[in-house]
Amino acid sequence: MPSVLKKWELSDAAQLAESISNKKVQQYFRDGLPYPYTEQDGKDYISFILSSDPNNVFAFAIAYFGKVIGNISVTRQDNIYRLSAELGYYLAEEYWGKGIMTEAVKQICDYVFSNSDIIRIQAQTFAFNHASRRVLEKAGFQLEGTLRSCGIKDGKIFDINMYSLLKTDKRD
Repeated sequence: MPSVLKKWELSDAAQLAESISNKKVQQYFRDGLPYPYTEQDGKDYISFILSSDPNNVFAFAIAYFGKVIGNISVTRQDNIYRLSAELGYYLAEEYWGKGIMTEAVKQICDYVFSNSDIIRIQAQTFAFNHASRRVLEKAGFQLEGTLRSCGIKDGKIFDINMYSLLKTDKRD
């Protein structure tokens, strides 16, 4: 598959803004992301990533035939959860359903487990987001449970599913 994780560069900001400034993509995000998402928003995000501690934030652009089409990150938790990390990702709408995100999730998890002391990666997704749930399952994540009436988005309350992948889990 020609998708690849690549380090973010400030020159990727316009493609980041193009792929993320879509209501269908943003409906699955946590609150706080600007809409429309501008090139300056992209530069600010990329600058934040580039200045982050590389042992705590693992963030990559998802490139497909050289074009930035998404983002994926694993962020270390703190205190008693310091060996755990949270996975987050998105993909431009026109690339949904092609297996790109499943491959990106596998790649970043392999990278984090090989290059850090993190032993657990977890991900939360809206229960209604069947595509994201399927990505996680195909990447080897296990459903740990449903957090009932845990999230609110656009004034509606939703269940959240919690998934995890352990460094010791068998993966393809």
